[in-house]
Amino acid sequence: MNMDTEALRWLQQVADGTTVTEVSELEQVTQSGVSRALARLEAQLGTPLLRRSGRMLRLTHAGAVFKPHLDAMLHNLDDGIAAVSQLIDPDTGVVALAFQQSLGTWLVPDLVRSFRAAHPQVGFRLTQSRDEPDFVILDGGNADLELGSRRSPDAAALSRLIEVEPLRLAVRRDHPLARQGLVRLAEVAAEPFVSLRPASGLRRQTDELCQRAGFRPDVIFEGDDLSNVRGFVAAGLGVAVIPAPRAGSPEAVPGPVAYLEIQDEGAVRQIFLTWSAGRRLLPATDLFRRHVLRRAAASQLPTVAS
Repeated sequence: MNMDTEALRWLQQVADGTTVTEVSELEQVTQSGVSRALARLEAQLGTPLLRRSGRMLRLTHAGAVFKPHLDAMLHNLDDGIAAVSQLIDPDTGVVALAFQQSLGTWLVPDLVRSFRAAHPQVGFRLTQSRDEPDFVILDGGNADLELGSRRSPDAAALSRLIEVEPLRLAVRRDHPLARQGLVRLAEVAAEPFVSLRPASGLRRQTDELCQRAGFRPDVIFEGDDLSNVRGFVAAGLGVAVIPAPRAGSPEAVPGPVAYLEIQDEGAVRQIFLTWSAGRRLLPATDLFRRHVLRRAAASQLPTVAS
């Protein structure tokens, strides 16, 4: 069965909510040409794939069954086209990278900068992930690589440890403990805490560290990102367990927050690089993957700020 690739892409766009008028404008083809191409696909498959609902076209049951296979086929086709292009010129291409928000101020910029020094034509498509167990790995397949504190739970993805990140107790600089430099969590058992939401891996680790220290933290504020957590600590509203600032990052600049070394055992967070086990990485992506692993093995990642 010979199917028109353009018509398949048009079907995908319409199924994703684009109107036939918009497809015709984007693809510079007549609306009747788009409609005839979609009708030919339906004739080839022997069943309607689309039905009209008001001004929009919606998938029929058969269309909904066909759609995941269509997406996978076009995704693989695009990967193949990109792979051929990168084989012709290996220093081109786009790396789709997902990463946790806290790594966006030091690890990701360092890795991208050092990689592009040798491969300036490679682009990056960056998305953020969360350290939550239910948050889909590799951005649901839209990312080729992921940097974060989650190790893939199954064999569908491969993970390599690249860094062990020390945790610090963040306090306002005029806090009575700020001059100590070192602290045990039991010393702040009576303090209010600022933290991420309970689903966060860092929050769960904070709760476990405090439990081992003999208390349950009184969390008076829960947020979605660490910049808000630092802001509340800077305002003197509580203390927080957060990753240690790295040299060169905005958090390392002297300001209203002091970061105390936590002496409790286990006050570290592991950082992993993850990629798909079943999908072959395109050349540019594999170049970046190997760059990350080499840089980590050589201890060339930014150091903890003093």
